Amino acid sequence: MREVFRQDLHDVYDQTVTLFEDVTKIVRRAVPTLVQGDAAAAQEIIDGDAEINERTIAIEERILQITATQSPVARDVRLLQSLVAITMHIERIADMAVSIAKTAKRTAGKTGNQSMLDLIQAQGNLVYRVLDTTVEALKTEDLELAAKLPELDEPIDELYQQFFREVARSKDKSEVKWASKMVLASRYLERIADHSIDVGERLAFLITGERASLEELAEELLADTRVDRSEGHGVINDEDDDE
Repeated sequence: MREVFRQDLHDVYDQTVTLFEDVTKIVRRAVPTLVQGDAAAAQEIIDGDAEINERTIAIEERILQITATQSPVARDVRLLQSLVAITMHIERIADMAVSIAKTAKRTAGKTGNQSMLDLIQAQGNLVYRVLDTTVEALKTEDLELAAKLPELDEPIDELYQQFFREVARSKDKSEVKWASKMVLASRYLERIADHSIDVGERLAFLITGERASLEELAEELLADTRVDRSEGHGVINDEDDDE
């Protein structure tokens, strides 16, 4: 029975990572639809949102089933609860990507400020890096990699602030209306990065068993303070014990 339980934990963890990988691909598709004004590609992203929601619900239901039938304790409870939170953040990232696609549909065919489109693309590139780093940290259970996420997020916030300066340069009402939609899209990208960092913090909690911000964790690692990972080493405990 314990072997079946451990396999169930591995499976649901892998499903969560795969969901995150697929949502990351959706974000990579959403940004170009906005920059290029591709309404058809944007609609495909919007139409695919239901599948992501279904997969998220399936993972959550599987976690509830494991909890109800296997009576997990200690580290396993922490894992299952954290996976529920992680899937929530992944779903929100997908929702933000859909919102970007909807913005692409609303602005397709309309002429706007090229500088703003360049900013969107630049911000998107930075967000891809945050997402990829988070996925890799989750796949490899890498604490040090997760601790790098806040540093990767800083330039995304800075680019978001630049949008307001661009809006201030807008001259007529139509341009301001278009620019306001770009600001919203930039905000969606910023929130995607924030949700990704939240996933990183959940991973750190899984590994260490302690609740701390990634900034605090990064400072500890930079100071060469040894984070006690003995109890949390490996987010899934494959030892046959009575914990």
